[in-house]
Amino acid sequence: MSSTSQNLTGKVALVTGSSRGIGAAIARKLAKDGANVIVNYVSNEKAAAEVLNELNGIRTKSAVAIKADVSTFEGVKKFSAEALKAFGKVDILVLNAGILQNKVLSEVSEEDYDLVFNANVKGPLFLTQMLAPHLPEGGRVIFFSSTLAHFSSVPTNTLLYCGSKGAIEQFTRVLAKDFGPRQITVNCIAPGPIDTDMFRKDKPEQLIKFFENLHPQKRLGQPDEVSGIVALLAGPGGSWINGQTVKVNGGYSV
Repeated sequence: MSSTSQNLTGKVALVTGSSRGIGAAIARKLAKDGANVIVNYVSNEKAAAEVLNELNGIRTKSAVAIKADVSTFEGVKKFSAEALKAFGKVDILVLNAGILQNKVLSEVSEEDYDLVFNANVKGPLFLTQMLAPHLPEGGRVIFFSSTLAHFSSVPTNTLLYCGSKGAIEQFTRVLAKDFGPRQITVNCIAPGPIDTDMFRKDKPEQLIKFFENLHPQKRLGQPDEVSGIVALLAGPGGSWINGQTVKVNGGYSV
């Protein structure tokens, strides 16, 4: 998919969970639009190195990779410190990292709750808190929710996941008001099913076809169809979009 380029020259973009899938596509798109990019990964060093090499192929020394578990407070502290050390500032904060766990209420344990909410809520909140003082005027904060949080046929085993994404969408609304006087926008992306390795993992082809048929275009979305919207919100063209959750799902949920 081709998308309109945004002029991000001189900007620094931090993208959590960006060694693969949607996060990697976002990192590539922002780099192509001129941003210096901070790639984040927690375990897959090889994948992060491949993304880093690709980004530095776009512009030499325009990207760094930082290993950090951003679901923990200590990991967030480490990551924010190293990110600021790398480029001295962060203009665009993309909070893409998260996990999906499938359990119904009767199966949920305290450990499950902590796992999902630490990754999907605690990490994004405290990373935003730590980097907020370093966001310049015109900065951007972009959270990630999910179309599942709006889907009428929501599966009952997405209880914790949807609960965590509901919290993120409320952070978006409130922080848009909080950061507005500094001309910083805060928005949220809510993708539907996107064709990534993670989405396809352990799913039979019949189930993939089921998800394809739920879309009016009878296909899954592609990572670049999400990254283009992130780039719009991150760039000058997104300056008057604030406090919104944007559903990027091809009509999966309308």
